[in-house]
Amino acid sequence: MASQLTHEELAALMKSCAGITVDADRLRGGQDAPLAEFGLDSLGLLAIVAELEQRYGVQIDSRAEACKTPGDFVEVVNESLTVGA
Repeated sequence: MASQLTHEELAALMKSCAGITVDADRLRGGQDAPLAEFGLDSLGLLAIVAELEQRYGVQIDSRAEACKTPGDFVEVVNESLTVGA
């Protein structure tokens, strides 16, 4: 069974996939802030989605690629992980 994406994991993925260092607490506190505010662009988001798909062996809903906020992204990914489990 796949686990749920946490803000800590998202912060780690942002660093490993997009080279962006951001504190997980900042992501959690900025749930509705634009991902661009954290320095994450669409290519970085695609790299994170690809890594999650490989890591969990589940296809992530294509809506994740269009998410604009950390809160939306975590929600869509966790829905995909729950459905794909």
